[in-house]
This record gives sequence, C-alpha cells and structure tokens, in this order.
Amino acid sequence: DPKGPSIKEIVQNHYNPIIKKIRDINKPVIAAVNGVAAGAGANLALACDIVVAAKSAGFIQAFSNIGLIPDSGGTYFLPRLVGLPMATAIMMTGENINAEKAKSIGMIYQVYEDSEFEQNALTLAQKISGMPTKSLGYTKRLLSQTYNNSLENQLEIEAKMQALSASTEDHQEGVQAFLEKRMPKFKGR
Repeated sequence: DPKGPSIKEIVQNHYNPIIKKIRDINKPVIAAVNGVAAGAGANLALACDIVVAAKSAGFIQAFSNIGLIPDSGGTYFLPRLVGLPMATAIMMTGENINAEKAKSIGMIYQVYEDSEFEQNALTLAQKISGMPTKSLGYTKRLLSQTYNNSLENQLEIEAKMQALSASTEDHQEGVQAFLEKRMPKFKGR
C-alpha cells in the first residue's frame, strides 16, 4: 500500500506487542522519562512497573487533540493508576501533566532534578537489578492479577507464590545474609 500501514495495523502490530511484552516479562521494567511522553509514548511508560521522570518531563494523552482515542493500554493503565475521574479528565483534555503533578496523583513513582536524573534513574535500576529478581517477578505477576481476583483468590495465589519464593537460592541467601548481618548477594536463582 503506497499510503503505508493503517493506524489499526500500527497499533495492533507494533505498539500492542510491546505493551504485552512489558507486562508478560518476569522482570521489573523501569521507564525513565526525561522529556515529553505523548500519546503512545506516555502509555508505553505507564505500562512499565516503575516510572521515574526528570522534573522537566511531562505526560500528555494527546489523542483527543487530533480526534483519536487513547491506545497502547492507556485506557487500561491510567485509570488504575490515578482513578477513573482523573484519567477521564486527563484523556479528554489532552492536558500536559508535568512530572510533579504526575507523582502527586500517583501516575509515576519518583521525580528527579534534571541535573541528577540520569544518575538517579541508573541508581534505581542498579538497585532493582541487584535484588532477588525471581521474587520481584512473582510480585509483578501477583500485582497484575490483583484487580481480577477476590481477596480469597489472591491470598491463595500469594501462598503458592510465597512457597515458590521460599524455594529459591535468593531466599536462602537473604536469610543467611540477615543472620550474618551483611548485605545479601542475590543471583536471580
């Protein structure tokens, strides 16, 4: 087609598979936003497990400004992060939500000064990567199921996941390090 792929093809074949991979991977995914994340870019960030931003960053659900609807999981993630009334207003107005407001309404985890952004984002990534990644993956899985389960079901799944976590080498290392009053050295096993 000389006009290129349709918007439906772009969303289904490019954006949606990325969102699904972010959510399906058994490892934490951190988005570090240091500019304006607009449209699908904003929703790509919101699909991640932890979102940090430079103070000068912003998030815009720009779709309404050009006669489109939010895609790339935006209508799924944003209401779960900030609540339905706030998500509705953000999506319908196309307002640029600055990093400070994004943090204050629960859209993102942390805001860093621009001059410290890169170092702080890297420090966070290094901290997370040095943690017991199997249990973090189990936590991610539990969190992704929480809105679909009753408390009873969630408690049952937690018990199963806790048993899996307890059988890891990282759990044994964590307990040993605690008893020896030292920092644990986790290996993701």
